[in-house]
Amino acid sequence: MSQPPDSHVDELLSAARTATGDELRSLTYFTEDEVTQLYLRSDLSRTADLVGFAENERQGFHSQSLYADTQLGDYQFTVRVFENGYLTRVIAGEHGAWMTTDSMEMDRFEELASALSSILRSFDPA
Repeated sequence: MSQPPDSHVDELLSAARTATGDELRSLTYFTEDEVTQLYLRSDLSRTADLVGFAENERQGFHSQSLYADTQLGDYQFTVRVFENGYLTRVIAGEHGAWMTTDSMEMDRFEELASALSSILRSFDPA
């Protein structure tokens, strides 16, 4: 499994922890071809199907182009709501991350997405 550039793993995790605090459940990095779980809270089981989740979240790469040039503006992030928490997906270029969290206020999801998007954009030199 691939990982983001080494210099960015701690940066991604730090940004996620800063935005979510103890509500962070997991953090996973993905590209079109690879997926790597960077963090899993100790009270959670490692039984999640990362490959299955990645296949679904990779659809966001295609969504970026579908939503381009709409009156809604640029795609920023996706929040999925589940019975026991939330999944937030952020994509920047060819890199993505999803985080699972406990319940939080909406502005914290926006803060989380903004911080991680900025880091992901830095993976590809301009």
